[in-house]
Amino acid sequence: MAEATANGAAAVAAGGDRKAAFLQIYVQLKEDLLRDPAFDYTDESREWIEKMLDYNVPGGKLNRGISVIDSYKLLKQGNQLTDTEFFLGGVLGWCIEWLQAYFLVLDDIMDNSVTRRGQPCWFRVPKVGLIATNDGILLRNHIPRMLKKYFKGKPYYVDLLDLFNEVEFQTASGQLLDLITTHEGEQNLSKYNITVYNRIVQYKTAYYSFYLPVACALLLAGKNLDNFLEVKDILIQMGTYFQIQDDYLDCFGHPDVIGKIGTDIQDFKCSWLVVQALGLANESQLKILSDNYGKTDPACVEKVKRLYKDLNLEKLFAEYERTSYGKLISSIEAQPGKEVQHVLKSFLEKIYKRQK
Repeated sequence: MAEATANGAAAVAAGGDRKAAFLQIYVQLKEDLLRDPAFDYTDESREWIEKMLDYNVPGGKLNRGISVIDSYKLLKQGNQLTDTEFFLGGVLGWCIEWLQAYFLVLDDIMDNSVTRRGQPCWFRVPKVGLIATNDGILLRNHIPRMLKKYFKGKPYYVDLLDLFNEVEFQTASGQLLDLITTHEGEQNLSKYNITVYNRIVQYKTAYYSFYLPVACALLLAGKNLDNFLEVKDILIQMGTYFQIQDDYLDCFGHPDVIGKIGTDIQDFKCSWLVVQALGLANESQLKILSDNYGKTDPACVEKVKRLYKDLNLEKLFAEYERTSYGKLISSIEAQPGKEVQHVLKSFLEKIYKRQK
């Protein structure tokens, strides 16, 4: 069955529709999990898992997952993948999308969010509620099941397990930093600064969103990750840039475009925007920020947004984006391997000046 899926997905990809090809692999992986011999499913539990997976896993942009295939292809001589190589790249890509779904399901509960990807958060769906907590745990446990089925016996199998375990640990630790920093910020807004912000972003976002897809591709290509530490550093910088874009879009992006209603102001988040505002505001502006940041009242949120506009944070972000792009390009072009340069540039081009 997997071989047929590999052939079919590769054929679709050859026709130019990478996303459709990638989604074919999702269908296969879902079927594998719903027939996992380690658990005797009832009809009800199988139906729940299928609904939960379809709601939470494939609904995003899928950039992280597809990037594994794209990066693997760029690392291969001749930039061509066999059907099996395409499929295995897709399996690892979906493992990352499963990891993303696991984080988001639990993150939305912790943040008491309303929408995700243009639909109600999973825990807000009728009859789901806090069952979503266990669903998050299941999503996380699906990853080693997929890795075992398709990679056990490969020379890099243990490296893959270590990689996913380490990145999950780093991301969960970053989430902890975010949560406790928010708690401290509620007592004293001046606790928010760029050093604290960068540490949260590095661990919460950059490792799993940027380093993990490339590391998977490098392992598939038979590379030793210890030889690519500079590449890792560049990807972490790229992840920081990505999160700053996210913070900007949370405030200034349109919900219909970004697929969610931004809540960073209401949630008292240590956002790039508030860190910049704290550094630029005069005494009266700091009072506006202190009186209104972290409040759910729409009037308070609007006052913060107006202050951001008064401080010209939109222009500041545009300048940050321009200089960051230039620095990243310079770092990428200093890398010795052309294949690796192509991988890094492909990542950067996907996110530069994104609107969602």
